[in-house]
Amino acid sequence: MTTEAAIVDLAALGEDFTRDPYPVYAELRARGPVHRVHMPEGYEGWLVVGYEAGRAALADARLSKDWDNVSPDVGATRLAPGITMLSADEPAHTRLRKLVAREFAVRRVERLAPRVQQITDHLLDRMVPAGHADLVEALAFPLPIAVIGELLGVPFLDQGAFRSWSNIALASTDPKEREAAVAELTRYLIQLVADKRERPGDDLLSALLHTADEDGDRLSPEELVGMAWLLLVAGHETTVNLISGGVLALLTHPDQLAALRADFGLLDGAIEEMLRYDGPVETSTYRFTLEPVEIGGTIIPGGGQLVLIAMADAHRDPARFPDPDRFDIRRDTRGHLAFGHGIHYCLGAPLARLEARIVLRSLLERCPDLALDAHPASLTWRTGLLLRGPESLPVRW
Repeated sequence: MTTEAAIVDLAALGEDFTRDPYPVYAELRARGPVHRVHMPEGYEGWLVVGYEAGRAALADARLSKDWDNVSPDVGATRLAPGITMLSADEPAHTRLRKLVAREFAVRRVERLAPRVQQITDHLLDRMVPAGHADLVEALAFPLPIAVIGELLGVPFLDQGAFRSWSNIALASTDPKEREAAVAELTRYLIQLVADKRERPGDDLLSALLHTADEDGDRLSPEELVGMAWLLLVAGHETTVNLISGGVLALLTHPDQLAALRADFGLLDGAIEEMLRYDGPVETSTYRFTLEPVEIGGTIIPGGGQLVLIAMADAHRDPARFPDPDRFDIRRDTRGHLAFGHGIHYCLGAPLARLEARIVLRSLLERCPDLALDAHPASLTWRTGLLLRGPESLPVRW
């Protein structure tokens, strides 16, 4: 076993790695499941690759989500303001999750389908007559932000400013730029919570402010800001990338697109394959070692070392998914890690699947000759290791 590891400088790989990280991850996986890396975000940490190692690490209680456990030597700053389920260990995590989980149960989410369809139809009504569009700008972004905004009771959300802050906070590789965006977003959310306290409505954010569970438990002010951040940012960012990345996968695999058009009964399976093949989350949110952790013969030191799990690579591991670089909407994708694994499994998974199901079918039905309006190699991709997706997606019909 060893704790000595040469640093792999992912930041030095530039745009080629951002556009297509999979060959780099595969090369690392061939050498072992754990690697010391210099991240594009400017930090150093430990990257876990491969399916089995990644799945185990996602559920390993020795890897904390609590930022109080990060080593000061890492130099990383919080991704989110306040206290969230993504920055809490047990038992705090279960307490926070319980206060909001019922709102995202599958049955309750399915009741949103008519409204999601209505918003989708409105966006397509505006988009379709032009014959071309940036799909991110016209559909993939405005749909999920509208849905989560209505669910939380903030239809007046300043989408332009919010999108800019969110994008920078999650994807910028400039630490000062990230910190400034998080500060702006935090101020915005504090005011949002204050406004909801003064003028509550029939919505989730008002309910979180004014109701308690059967034990009388309530969210603290810091927890409310954190919950607003998590639901608004995580509630739309990943779905934007699922829609845009999923459409790109279909348009660059015409045989699979034709199969889906011929049988929309394949749609649910197609969405799961989109999540596996080129999913919206490249690596996990940060974890920190509470003690030394041995993975595949390498010991990651304790004391708050930063650990990332490459879900993108887990999904391209041939030991779990045969012929993993092939996009196949009929594939058995069970066990993919696109929504995580363990206690931090994504609460919004049912909502993301519902939105993707409605928007993809509606788009393909309204635009029967939908095609990519740019060479795939010319597309620019979101920077950083957390989120994966094209910044824009020119299409025509």
